Amino acid sequence: MDSIYGISLFVKAAETLSFIDVARTTGLSASAVGKSIARLERSIGVTLFRRTTRSMTLTSEGEIFLHHCRNILEEFHIAKQKLDHISEEPSGPLRITLPLVGPLFNPILKEFISTNPNVQLDVHFSDHFVDLVEGGFDAAVRIGDIDDSRLVRRHLGSFRMQVVASAKYLQARGTPRTPQDLSNHSCLLYKYPSSGKFEEWPLPDWRKITAGTFSHHTVCNAIESLLFLAESGCGIACLPDFLVKRSIAAKGLVAVLEDYESPARDLNILWPPGQYMTTKLRRFIDILTETLII
Repeated sequence: MDSIYGISLFVKAAETLSFIDVARTTGLSASAVGKSIARLERSIGVTLFRRTTRSMTLTSEGEIFLHHCRNILEEFHIAKQKLDHISEEPSGPLRITLPLVGPLFNPILKEFISTNPNVQLDVHFSDHFVDLVEGGFDAAVRIGDIDDSRLVRRHLGSFRMQVVASAKYLQARGTPRTPQDLSNHSCLLYKYPSSGKFEEWPLPDWRKITAGTFSHHTVCNAIESLLFLAESGCGIACLPDFLVKRSIAAKGLVAVLEDYESPARDLNILWPPGQYMTTKLRRFIDILTETLII
């Protein structure tokens, strides 16, 4: 598939004679397009373009290669369409990277695996924004703003961070009324595994509050453990609303500091641009959008 994509970029570059124009239509950077063409030239052992600072033209070898590449892409397109119609069940490997929020995605993974038994799902949970193309991922689910304009995206929903504690804890320690009151409480803090930085709570003067003023706090890099500790009465935590809503409804947790509403965070699924999307990736995206409730 990487070779087909490289050939597709070459054909676009040959037709426009501009890496910048190809970048605009594919969502890649001009540098990425140039690197792809260079890899293709190395693999076939010929120079396809004559490039100067002012212009770009096809070599005679490039002209011959362009003719055959157009035929290759046409045949590939026809073959893939036929296979899509023939194959009722998607198969083969599918590599996905997800945020470190297992409880949100575990039911979705279960649904996908049970309905697509011939797909070898490879799931990578991480809080690090990996490069999909370089990392060999088919798709990624990411939280927050997306800086990579090369990728195709679909919005999945939005959520807010919520400050919560158990009723047992609040009865014993009191309920904080202002963010400053947290300095007298046991707070459960999340530390990002990849960076070692703490998750900032969406409260005014949060950095001043946490500047050495906590009398007691617990640090953890697993969000599921923070939820368990909060429900067990070990302290106050700030967690995604989709993760705590069931516990709040069951009276296991109580929302506090509700006057300080956090800004919404977006959840998106992203995948590399291209003319074709595999059936297995389309099926995963469909199940994700149909099943995910936040």
